[in-house]
Amino acid sequence: MRFFVLLLLLSVASLCAAMRVAVTGTTGLLGRQVVERLSNKNIKVNALLRHPIDNSVTPSIDKDAKSTQVALYLSQLPGVTMVAGDATDLASCKQLVDNCDAIIAAHGPVKPPPIQSLFRLLPESDPVHSRSVNYVAVQNMIDVVKESKSCKRIVRVTGKGEEPTAFFTVLINMLGNMAKAWNYEGEQLLRTSGVDYTIIRPGVMGRNDIPTNKVRALADNGQDLKVTAVTHSQIAELCCDCLDYSNAAKTTLTAMNVDAGLGEDSYAPLLENVKADSRDFPSTLLEEHKRGARNGAVILASFLAVFVSVSVAVLKSISGFVLGIFH
Repeated sequence: MRFFVLLLLLSVASLCAAMRVAVTGTTGLLGRQVVERLSNKNIKVNALLRHPIDNSVTPSIDKDAKSTQVALYLSQLPGVTMVAGDATDLASCKQLVDNCDAIIAAHGPVKPPPIQSLFRLLPESDPVHSRSVNYVAVQNMIDVVKESKSCKRIVRVTGKGEEPTAFFTVLINMLGNMAKAWNYEGEQLLRTSGVDYTIIRPGVMGRNDIPTNKVRALADNGQDLKVTAVTHSQIAELCCDCLDYSNAAKTTLTAMNVDAGLGEDSYAPLLENVKADSRDFPSTLLEEHKRGARNGAVILASFLAVFVSVSVAVLKSISGFVLGIFH
């Protein structure tokens, strides 16, 4: 019995050692943890990096570390190869997936200036626009996976986006160059591509002060779970672990936390039971998202107009009162 257990462990270790995974969003709060976790599992990594390595900085993976520090830290990890390029560039994606077995797409758009987004001053064709990052980049990955002889799986981290009129969806679309809208359209590219995909819709990432005892929960088929805080570490774990489960291909997974004791300590028992997407997802929600953002902008503009009007009236009253005292 011990012999067979040892043989199984050796087989798993050999498989991990032979695997190579491409990662985008390398220096982001999620991407950095994905790269480190893969390296710790002895899985080789091709990590996409938009800027050259700066050897003059202090390597660090801390939350507040600069991207140059994170890049240097990750470049020094065992089995990690930094690949220069951008996910919105097809040639970069081709170089990134060379000899890889899967892609973990952890990239996302940078937060734009609010005025720029509200008034749509940035062209959709710009490489930093949400359309380029959440849609064009996903199409690039699909194209290179279809051409690749080795890379057969895309893991994409997105977010909830099937309710275009939900408050936070409207807000993010208004202030983030339609990030939610293009995330959903990117999901649909994957679902209709014919390639093996795992779409992960996490809760609100960022907080670390959450319970850790049996809290992990998953819903397949893009089903809803109550929105909760999740850690970047948890979602990095899920991104990496789902590669071990063939049944997690062609799935849309919602990842949240539940009350302590009601979930699982790891994603393994949850991933064992996920099933491929079977429901009819809306083919597109782009116009609904844009309409929601426009309506939100009108409401915001009306609120600001009322606020300015009231403020001016108050200032006039105060000014008149003050002038009355001196006369």
